[in-house]
Amino acid sequence: MTLSRAIAVIGGYTMLSRVAGFARDILIAAFMGAGLVADAFFVAFKLPNFFRRLFAEGAFNAAFVPMFSRLLQQEGREAARDFAAEIMSVLVAVLLVFCGLMQIFMPLAMFVLAPGFSDDSGKFDLTVELTRLTFPYLLFISLVSLQGGILNSLNRFGEVAFTPVLLNLVMIASMLLFARELETAGHALAWGVSIAGIVQFVWLALALRREGFSLNLAWPHLTPRVREFLRLMLPGTIGAGAVQINLMIDIVIASILPQGAISFLYYADRINQLPIGVIGIAVGTALLPMMSRQLSGGDEQAAMNSQNRALEAALLFALPAMAAFLVIAEPIVTGLYQRGAFDTAATDATALALIAYAIGIPAYVLIKVLTPGFFARHDTRTPVRIAVSTLVLHLALNLTLIWPLQHVGLALATAIAAWVNTVALAVVLHRRGHLVLDARLRSRLPRILISVAIMVLVLFLADRFGRAVVEAVLGRALALVLLVLAGLGAYALAAMGTGAARLGDLRGFLPGRRRRAP
Repeated sequence: MTLSRAIAVIGGYTMLSRVAGFARDILIAAFMGAGLVADAFFVAFKLPNFFRRLFAEGAFNAAFVPMFSRLLQQEGREAARDFAAEIMSVLVAVLLVFCGLMQIFMPLAMFVLAPGFSDDSGKFDLTVELTRLTFPYLLFISLVSLQGGILNSLNRFGEVAFTPVLLNLVMIASMLLFARELETAGHALAWGVSIAGIVQFVWLALALRREGFSLNLAWPHLTPRVREFLRLMLPGTIGAGAVQINLMIDIVIASILPQGAISFLYYADRINQLPIGVIGIAVGTALLPMMSRQLSGGDEQAAMNSQNRALEAALLFALPAMAAFLVIAEPIVTGLYQRGAFDTAATDATALALIAYAIGIPAYVLIKVLTPGFFARHDTRTPVRIAVSTLVLHLALNLTLIWPLQHVGLALATAIAAWVNTVALAVVLHRRGHLVLDARLRSRLPRILISVAIMVLVLFLADRFGRAVVEAVLGRALALVLLVLAGLGAYALAAMGTGAARLGDLRGFLPGRRRRAP
């Protein structure tokens, strides 16, 4: 499978997931708004996801995929399957202990992760209760990350990319069926999160069975390969999870702000995650196993070309996404969320946070593209040093910007820190000779910028002179849809006209014949 085809498959399913996620968030906003229950649930939802992205997704994949790909390439399927089974046994044992301890000491953990909630005993107790309900999700979604790493290495991206859709569908069903039956809508959602983890695990277990790659659970042993994996994973925990650590710092500090701050950041970040997920995760997920195979085969030039094409795809989509969010943040938030318990004050606060987050969209995406350049070469230490410096800067920016800008300052600090991280990764790769922009990328970047400028002009004029009229006739949601289509159309025409993208480039994104992985 080509890089562009893999990106298209992952990006397509991720887009479907984001659409389902927006439907979920629209329901959450209508049921809970930005009040006490919403703040409590968002912390309860963030906590298992934080550990998942830090350990079981970022660092785990950074260590597991290159090792699994190397074994698959050099020693065959049996050796790769044995390695995966060894890792799964250790992973299950560690997670069972960790999840058990977290259930016992959840109140203490909450004092650290949401210290501001301790001033309100009702809010604090509700957050602890909901987090205990959501935390088993970490066990199942960590196993899903292992299953996904195997399938991605086998060039089976579709089943993995579809798993977030299952999460959103289960959460939507839980809310619609049980929000009025249980104590709060937050309880229905918390139960839905853990149930979704089981559904996702079963989904990928069936996909692995179809590939003849079923894994058997055994007594955990620290074999030489497991120890090598842990050595790679330990520094990668910080390097691959830098953005997630930054976001968790936001939550910790936001807990001391007035009620609603955590909710505003959550709703804004959900919109912001659309381009990051569709573009950044798709490109990074496809790039790591591809570069790992190319470098294992000694083809440095092919790896460099893959990296350049990934950078081109990332910039082609991330730059217009950033610009669009900067120009039409308020219409986006209004069209998506403003109904039910979500009022105009919540819209204004969320839109400001979205603008601040959007500044960092290209950086968030480029981090996903640049880190495989280290991980595919089994270097997880360098991103750690960069990440630690970035985290220190991020904390300093948080403490500086929170006072004049409140929750918006936290979002802006995250964006600035992401840019510093991106620049540092790029500089190190370039100095090592592992990042050299080819002629095609250098030629297309200014054309992309010109196309973005044309799109911005169209969006500004459409929002300024046409949106109010359309809203009066068709309503806010349809007005937003038409506004977004106008921006997309303008950018697509401009990109084709300037040569930022060509029709021939799309061939690789079209469905191709499915072949069984070796």
